[in-house]
Amino acid sequence: MATSTKKTAQRQGFKTGEYIVYPAHGVGQITAIEEQNVAGHSLELLVIVFEQDKMTLRVPVAKIASVGMRKLGDPAAVKKALETVRGRPRVKRTMWSRRAQEYEAKINSGDLIAISEVVRDLYRSESQPEQSYSERQLYEAALDRMAREIAAVNKCSETEAIKQIEQNLAKSPSRMKAAAEAAAEEDDDKEEEAA
Repeated sequence: MATSTKKTAQRQGFKTGEYIVYPAHGVGQITAIEEQNVAGHSLELLVIVFEQDKMTLRVPVAKIASVGMRKLGDPAAVKKALETVRGRPRVKRTMWSRRAQEYEAKINSGDLIAISEVVRDLYRSESQPEQSYSERQLYEAALDRMAREIAAVNKCSETEAIKQIEQNLAKSPSRMKAAAEAAAEEDDDKEEEAA
């Protein structure tokens, strides 16, 4: 029979009230550190709440390192992630199923830079061709994970974080060139209509 006693403290550098990144679920908040007796053994657990997913996770303190849980990135990490999305998209010429697995692995790695690479590589502006359903799903999952961490680090809303990411995506050299070409094409069409 499991019994639970709550105590608030700090374990392995993590403390209650702190936001963390859990690789498989993204940003969560440690709400308590509990001690539970399970089958005669005492276990210390971090209680982590993922508000957006309406989920609570209890992670044994001994498993923190092995599950890859980490502290939120710092402002320098956010800056580097935003610089990453401004880069040129890198899409390998492999089958989609293989690329999808790689993207999924990057998203679930919990690494902010790896997640920002997925956002960069799968982003489509209005002037670009449509995405498949699975591409869109992976893009939105990566964007959501990235926005949650940026929002937590910068203490802003997720909407503001998404706006910040999208502004940086638009600054990509290849996208700026495409936008300029689309605008020039539009001007040519207007001139032809006027003639």
